[in-house]
Amino acid sequence: QVQLGESGGGLVQAGGSLRLSCAAPGSIFRLNPMGWYRQVPGKQRELVAGITSGGSTKYADSVKGRFTISRDNAKNMVYLQMNSLKPEDTAVYYCNAIPWVYDYWGKGTLVTVSS
Repeated sequence: QVQLGESGGGLVQAGGSLRLSCAAPGSIFRLNPMGWYRQVPGKQRELVAGITSGGSTKYADSVKGRFTISRDNAKNMVYLQMNSLKPEDTAVYYCNAIPWVYDYWGKGTLVTVSS
């Protein structure tokens, strides 16, 4: 089992920013589009941003214009820059391949946005 490692979460006021980081093994990173997912207790995990190996990106409507996903192919890292955060962005954020692979789920990083 290979788990990805997320970091960078925390408590921030509405309107603030955070940058999440994800370290992925090269075998996963090189072969797959990568994505950031989030989950709120009692709700399904949702994909909020994705990026291909070539750098093409796609976003959920709820975060479009506020979040930016990027990747560093040399470091096998995926990032999520989150700006203009809203209380409804509060969730545990995970990175994984697209489509997700069960064995790759890590512990996630908690983002809490206060109003």
